[in-house]
Amino acid sequence: MPNYKYEVRDNNGQTNSGIVQANSLPEASALAKNYGTYVLNVSPVSAMAGAQSVLAKVRGAKIEFGPGLKDILNFTNQLAVMIKAGISIRAAIEGIAQGVANTKFKVMIERMKSDVESGQPFSEAIAKHPKTFSTLYINMVRASELSGNFGHMLERIAVYLSQQLETRSMVQGAMIYPAIIGTMAISTTTFLLVFVLPKFTMLFAGKEHLLPAPTVALIAISGFMRGFWYLIVLFIVLMGVGFHFAIKTPLGREYFDRFKLKMPLFCRMFRALYITRSLHTMGELVNAGVPMLETLRITAEVSGNILYKRMWMSVHNAVEQGSKIVVPLSRQKLLKPNVVQMISAGEESGKLGEVMGDIAEFYSRELRSTIRAVTAMIEPIMIVIMGVLVGFIAMSIILPIFSMSKLVK
Repeated sequence: MPNYKYEVRDNNGQTNSGIVQANSLPEASALAKNYGTYVLNVSPVSAMAGAQSVLAKVRGAKIEFGPGLKDILNFTNQLAVMIKAGISIRAAIEGIAQGVANTKFKVMIERMKSDVESGQPFSEAIAKHPKTFSTLYINMVRASELSGNFGHMLERIAVYLSQQLETRSMVQGAMIYPAIIGTMAISTTTFLLVFVLPKFTMLFAGKEHLLPAPTVALIAISGFMRGFWYLIVLFIVLMGVGFHFAIKTPLGREYFDRFKLKMPLFCRMFRALYITRSLHTMGELVNAGVPMLETLRITAEVSGNILYKRMWMSVHNAVEQGSKIVVPLSRQKLLKPNVVQMISAGEESGKLGEVMGDIAEFYSRELRSTIRAVTAMIEPIMIVIMGVLVGFIAMSIILPIFSMSKLVK
C-alpha cells in the first residue's frame, strides 16, 4: 500500500503534517481529514524519495571515535593549569567539557563531573573509564590525592603522556616509509607482470624452446596472475585475517613479540622502545609514591611486549617474596648488565625513581637515534630491492629478443 504525505489545518489555524497509507489519492484525502478540518495538500511519497532521504541522513552522519592519547593529553594539561590556578576540580572539569569537540569524550567528562559532585574522588571517577584512562594514570592520580600534590602530579602525567605520544609518532613514522616503498615495489612488479609482459609474449609464440629459464618463469607467473588473480586476492585476505587473529592468541602473540626482538634492522629500535616505556613508567610511579608491587604490575602491563611483561612479573613475584628488584633482573637477558647495575645502585641509595628516569631518558635518546639510522638505511635498501625486481623483469624480456635477432642474422 503506497504512502501519502498530507498537510492539514485545524480550526485554531495550526498546521499539521504526516504520512498515511491508502490505496488511492481520494482515500488518502479522506484519511487526512481525521487529523484536521481543512486538507491543504496530499501527495504521494515515492520509494525513491524515501531512499534519498535515508541516503542524505547517512551522508550527513558523522562517524566519531572515542578519545585518543592526544585528547587525554590536552585534557590533562588543561586540568593541571586550572588546578594550579586555584580552580576547584568540579569547576575545572565543567570548563574543560565545554571546549571538548569529541562528543563521546565530552559525555565522559560530564559523567566524571557528576561523580565528583556526588563526593567521589577524581581517581574513582576516571577509574570508571579504564579504556580511556590507563592504570598508570589512575594510580598516579590516586597517589597525588593522598599526598596533596594533585596539580603537580597532573603536570608530570602530562609530560609522561607527551613523551609517549612523541615516541609513538616516531615509531609509526619509521614504519610508514618502508610500507610505502614496499607497496610501490609490489604495485610496479604487478603492473609489469600483468599488463606489460603479456604484450611481449606474443613475440615469443612458437619459440618457447628458445627462451631462457627466467623468461619462462616470468611468463608462467604472469599467466597465473592473470588467470587466477582471485585466488591471489583471496590468499592475501586470508593471510591478513589469519595474522590478525593469530596475534590475538597467547601463542601467536609470543611468537610475534619474539620476532620483533630478532627482526633485522628493527630489533634495536623495538628493544629501546620497550626499555624506555618500562623504565619511564616505573620511574614515574615510584616518584609518585605508588607501592612497589603495584608499580611492577603496572610496568608489566604497559611494557608492550609479552617477554618484557614476563620479566617484570617475575620481578613482581620475587619482590612479593621479600627479594630485591636487582636479584631477578640479574638473571634476565632483556636488560643489559650496566642497566641492571644502575638499577641496583638506585635501589641501594633510595633514589630508584630518579635512576629509572635517567636510564629511560638515555634509552629515549638512543631510540631517536636508532629510528633515524633505520630510516636512513631503509631508503637505499628498498630502492636497491625495487631496482633489482624491475631490472630482472626488464632483462628477462629483452634478452630473448636479442637472442632471436642473432638467430635471424
